[in-house]
Amino acid sequence: MTLRVTNTLTGETEPFEPRDPDSVLLYYCGLTTSDPPHLGHARGWVHVDVMCRWLEWLGYDVRHVENFTDVNEKIVARVGEDGESEADVARHYVRQVIEDMRSLNLSRAEVYPRVSEHVPEIIGLVERLVESGHAYEVNGSVYFDVTSFDDYGALSGQSVEDLESQGEATGEKRHPADFALWKAGGVAPEDIADHQHPEAAPADEACETAQTWESPWGEGRPGWHIECSAMSMTHLDETIDIHVGGQDLVFPHHENEVAQSEAATGQRFADYWLHVRLLETKGEKMSSSLGNFFTVSEAVEEFGPDVLRTFLLSTAYTSRATYSEATIAEARERWDRLNRGYERAVAACDDVDAYATVTHDGLREAVAEAREAFEAAMNDDFNTREATTALLDLTGELNAYVDDREEYDYVALRRAVETFEEFGGGVLGLSFGDGGDGGDVALAGDLVELVLQAREDERAAGNYERADELRDELEALGVEVQDTDDGPTYRLGDSG
Repeated sequence: MTLRVTNTLTGETEPFEPRDPDSVLLYYCGLTTSDPPHLGHARGWVHVDVMCRWLEWLGYDVRHVENFTDVNEKIVARVGEDGESEADVARHYVRQVIEDMRSLNLSRAEVYPRVSEHVPEIIGLVERLVESGHAYEVNGSVYFDVTSFDDYGALSGQSVEDLESQGEATGEKRHPADFALWKAGGVAPEDIADHQHPEAAPADEACETAQTWESPWGEGRPGWHIECSAMSMTHLDETIDIHVGGQDLVFPHHENEVAQSEAATGQRFADYWLHVRLLETKGEKMSSSLGNFFTVSEAVEEFGPDVLRTFLLSTAYTSRATYSEATIAEARERWDRLNRGYERAVAACDDVDAYATVTHDGLREAVAEAREAFEAAMNDDFNTREATTALLDLTGELNAYVDDREEYDYVALRRAVETFEEFGGGVLGLSFGDGGDGGDVALAGDLVELVLQAREDERAAGNYERADELRDELEALGVEVQDTDDGPTYRLGDSG
């Protein structure tokens, strides 16, 4: 089945055909490093991670680039609170982002470029636009002329005429929608007034630490939109296959990326634009500006990475996603079922009663159907919820099979284990068998062993009533105890 993706540029779900049949160039708009990353950011991270993992599973060599915006007025607003300069604050939050990415078991991008290390490439791109007549300089600032690019608005559905009707050109700009490619001078106190916290340094002192660079138009700073175009072209190519970002970036950021990139090169900037819907909580988008966020580090500490990944993948990237106690509880239950199912499959596969000559067509068919359903879901625009459901359905089949048999089909069980590891681990990025967040079967086994030993001690002391109580308590928790001539054995039941 061919992978199909929802392309914002066309408004259609269409077959994915990269320019190079063997490789995929993918750029993801990363964070402005001015606040702690929250679960809304993590939703984008995890979905892009799974996109890359699936593309690699399909056989592509994926070149994934994700930037850090470390030059921004919001960063200057944190001076005195999280560092003594714009550069210090940016380093503080870049470090936090990297730590949070690793805690969520994200595969590493090919490179994480920063704006501050690509200013020469940014200036070169702006020069190309000025020379070609798509940009103009005023008092040391450079603006992109949206009227010079015929396709402006194609990505977002906006039009130059609509934008013009929304207001008159003010200040240095010729048209209301013209946007800054290069900004003269540094940062003024009024630029950060809406972003400062009480703990921050006085605005004038903070602005003195803002970074500036020399350019053909004088000392200044890069505009926001030009940064991603320059970094994408530097590390990938002038045309890429997939550009991913949050839904809130379609306009103006991505629209402006298209205009400036294609005006400079005369080529399409990205063939497929994929946008991750924002995470909501209590009816509002989760965001730093609204203060309604749950940081990644806090969430990982409370729930663990596997529950969080299960939660973030419980809705497809194009679907509405909500953070609440109920959605986290559902994710915890789903992860627990998956991990317990994997552990039971491993235990049965490694059981002395798993035979090479025993066959069970039903289980073999269930594994094949789960694999087929998983592949179909992922090829249907990376539908992670349906892909997870395929593994949950396999868990149910496995539990029924293990509960109903004394001799096992080793081949079928091995294939089931491989399916969990290949798809659940390799594609969804879950850490089966590692425990750590609500599904620690290994720890559960250790605790069961301790209770069984206590039960044996009670029996040896003649306290048979207490021994029976301990057995009943274990069975109430889903632990099936069997007394044999060699001592008691047990099996862990499924929570779902």
